Amino acid sequence: MHIKNLQLKSFRNYETLSLTLNKGINVFIGDNAQGKTNILESIYYCSLGKSHRTNKDKELIKWDANESYISVYVSKERLDKKIDIKIFKEGKKGVRINSIKLNTISDLIGVFNVVIFSPEDLKIVKESPSHRRKFLDIELCKLNKKYYYSLVQYNKVLNQRNAVLRKWNGDTSIVEIYDKQLSRFGSFIVRERLKYIKKLNEKGNELHRDITSDSENIEFKYITPIKEFDNIEKDLFNLLSQNRQKDMEKRITSVGPHRDDFLININGIDTRKFGSQGQQRTSVLSIKFASLEIIKEQSGEYPVLLLDDVLSELDLKRQRYILNSIKRVQTIITCTGIIDIKDYLDDNVKIYEVKDGTVI
Repeated sequence: MHIKNLQLKSFRNYETLSLTLNKGINVFIGDNAQGKTNILESIYYCSLGKSHRTNKDKELIKWDANESYISVYVSKERLDKKIDIKIFKEGKKGVRINSIKLNTISDLIGVFNVVIFSPEDLKIVKESPSHRRKFLDIELCKLNKKYYYSLVQYNKVLNQRNAVLRKWNGDTSIVEIYDKQLSRFGSFIVRERLKYIKKLNEKGNELHRDITSDSENIEFKYITPIKEFDNIEKDLFNLLSQNRQKDMEKRITSVGPHRDDFLININGIDTRKFGSQGQQRTSVLSIKFASLEIIKEQSGEYPVLLLDDVLSELDLKRQRYILNSIKRVQTIITCTGIIDIKDYLDDNVKIYEVKDGTVI
């Protein structure tokens, strides 16, 4: 899978842009705030129908325009796809694949996969469980439409349950109904997350040992109060029932996959608490490259890899690993200069200079 062509109109700081991309490595160089990351953001948007930088679509529209347009032509093994997206200031968006209008954004997910690696991804290791849950949810939504559906339904029921708890009048019957629904959707979410963590361990540890010259083992461990993995739905319902009184007092749902987490251990030590900065960066690198392999294993094609100004964050050894590992994957790199990496680039590379919304 690779992008042949990208077109933008009134997207961020781009009035118009038309790019023919190289099947291999594409490097966008330029000073900060010139529009390099905007290109990656537009590509990411065509994969998931959302930005990785903002939840407000109107921020993607050029300040003097009423709508924005993104188009990518994607070459695939079975059938090429042309994805066209219009984003309107009032908050709506229109999506077409090969000129056919999509009814829901869920129909876009999985059509064109990307994996993005940016400095903000260190939050997966260093910060709160919400960042790790978000990572799992995004990766699983790419691979499984049923997961996306279950996640949407779970969050809908969760919001309804919390609304009832905030206005609780002593009646527990309605809460029990919500508990049954949460258990049904939540059990599927937990089950798929456990499967993904298992794959992450299989792929990630092999990659991590390769990066660290066999000096480190990485392990991912899913953290949940659920104990009965043979009957997750029943165990989750029991947990919700046991915590019902506490939830009513605190007016919020205290257990469920929306509260779960996963640990990242290197040589048996919690990387978030005790890992060095280098270990934390390497663990994110292992996670991202494992994600590439998992998508390839399940879909049959590598996704497009987006590297947003991460090379400057890594030491020379890790830079070499990335640049030696991406030759079979279409990769789009942003950086401020090419001097440090030019020795690792072969003829299968295209270099662009970005300056104030113009690409050469």
